[in-house]
Amino acid sequence: MIGITHYLVVAAILFTLGVLGIFLNRKNLIVILMSIELILLAVNINFVAFSAQLGDLVGQVFAMFVLAVAAGESAIGLAIMVIYFRGRGSIAVDDVNRMKG
Repeated sequence: MIGITHYLVVAAILFTLGVLGIFLNRKNLIVILMSIELILLAVNINFVAFSAQLGDLVGQVFAMFVLAVAAGESAIGLAIMVIYFRGRGSIAVDDVNRMKG
């Protein structure tokens, strides 16, 4: 039988992969966005696992709201990347730092 511990371990692995993806790969903006999505997925797994364990639907509803926000974040992030790529010709994170000031 699969218990809540299994779900928590999977969520912890996904969260760790997401954090490592952000810190180890600071060159590619697409990988950074995918790592953020992995972190949000890990949080959603925790919400649904605890919701099922406690017999309450609040965690599952909240997970749906997180999915909606993640979809919006992806759409806006990709739109900003497309506009930035058209202007600069590159989406390297190092070039984005030049926009300061």
